[in-house]
Amino acid sequence: MLRDPKHRATTLRLLLVGLAVLALLALVPTTPSFAQVSGHVRVKIVKAGLLVGGGVGTGVLTYRGRNYPFRVAGLSLGVTAGASFGRLEGRASGIREVGDFAGSYSSVGGGAALIGGINGVQLRNDKGVTIVLQGPKAGLEFAANLSEIIISLR
Repeated sequence: MLRDPKHRATTLRLLLVGLAVLALLALVPTTPSFAQVSGHVRVKIVKAGLLVGGGVGTGVLTYRGRNYPFRVAGLSLGVTAGASFGRLEGRASGIREVGDFAGSYSSVGGGAALIGGINGVQLRNDKGVTIVLQGPKAGLEFAANLSEIIISLR
């Protein structure tokens, strides 16, 4: 079968071309993955209001092994009365790069605290990042509202 010199030369050429292509592919640098990686989020927030509420806080996003401090500021419209302090923890998903985390988030929700309680929230921004947080809160508060929250990386 390989005794024919033409057939042997063709097989050898194909083998050399295949090896050359494999060698070139091994040398080409790989591009970074566009896969979305989730991050861990910790937030401390203070809220107060009567009809219109406001809140401010700080937090840390842990993403791909690095910590990114951020600030939170928010405004809520609806039924709001009281004041509370909360420590929330959870996940941020849909992040392609750390800059996607910053921005304006919206949420519809509510909650209550009488000295102590549990708080939970799910937020989403226009870059497709979703943050789900939960944790204890202390204070006296009742809220059922629409919230707009701004996160800025420090």
